[in-house]
Amino acid sequence: MTSPLANLKIVEFAGLGPVPLAGQLLADLGADVIVVDRTTTILADHSDVNRRGKRSIALNLKATAGHSIALQLVKASDILIEGFRPGVMERLGLGPLNCPDTLIYGRMTGWGQAGPMAQSAGHDITYLAMTGVLSMLGPENTPPVPPLNLVADYGGGSMFLLLGLLSAVIERGVSGKGQVVDAAMIDGVPAMMGLIHSMIANGHWVLNRGENWLDGGAPFYRCYECADGGYVAVGALEPKFYAVFLDNLDLLQAELPDQNDRAAWPDLHRRFEAIFKTRDRDNWAQIFLGTDACVAPVLSLQEAAKQSHLSMRGVYVAPGGVQQAAPAPRFGRSTVRKPSVPTGLGEDTEFILSELGFDATARAQLRSEGATL
Repeated sequence: MTSPLANLKIVEFAGLGPVPLAGQLLADLGADVIVVDRTTTILADHSDVNRRGKRSIALNLKATAGHSIALQLVKASDILIEGFRPGVMERLGLGPLNCPDTLIYGRMTGWGQAGPMAQSAGHDITYLAMTGVLSMLGPENTPPVPPLNLVADYGGGSMFLLLGLLSAVIERGVSGKGQVVDAAMIDGVPAMMGLIHSMIANGHWVLNRGENWLDGGAPFYRCYECADGGYVAVGALEPKFYAVFLDNLDLLQAELPDQNDRAAWPDLHRRFEAIFKTRDRDNWAQIFLGTDACVAPVLSLQEAAKQSHLSMRGVYVAPGGVQQAAPAPRFGRSTVRKPSVPTGLGEDTEFILSELGFDATARAQLRSEGATL
């Protein structure tokens, strides 16, 4: 058995944000990912999870020979991925026009390749703010709450870049041609909002934060503090799950307002809040264990790694002592790589140059000229 992406060769130009995660996920599924770094380190950083499964070559792209090696790598690859501001790769002489027409050229930015804000800096919170999504996150009457950097960087960024790359691979199997994949976070984030747009259109979502099903407004879809200061997460949306939820709280549904009576939500929230404060988090977890009430203890990352179901499935691994997620998704026939400790920046330079046909003398000459680092 082989990995599902074992035949893909990818060159990743080192950067920050969504591109390293995209490269890591491709490497997890068997792709040969070579990172072009512009510096070296003596020791590998075991905590740099996004570099796991990748090889690294350190090049001086401003040196003629270093630039030439980068082009050789690109020509030997199926996919290139980069996350610089528009025009940077062109100025390095490594833009799409410098590459083979069979190459799939993945470009990851916040704003896209053109437009009045294309050259502006930004972060996850910036793109969430400008797409309207941040205005919907967090409790009412407080500043909006950024959801770490999961939504724009990785949801609207990495995942849509991967979707575009693999779609282009499939299309190349038909046309024989590569193409540019322009992945922008301001495109990806709104694309994930389809359900919310539908609910707004049909009147099931109001624009005030904290007054809706999924934004903490519904008393049956939010977190509650327990007697010990821990929390439980309640997600009893469907009527049949809500009925189980009430039953385990020893409440009679017939004596309560309708589940979706928004006017009654504040009172229901107060009642549920008082009940949950009568027991510790783990006690509530035991009460709801095995039910369809969709109630779960809010675990820390360390607790999650030891939780029985996640542990049985092997959701978390710890190569080099660094907790991280195992490769996903799982496959019925193909295998995926076992996560390993990342190599150092430039650690694989000699071996990669050898693969490209440079003998020991040529490699030494490149080092002396400063083409490799």
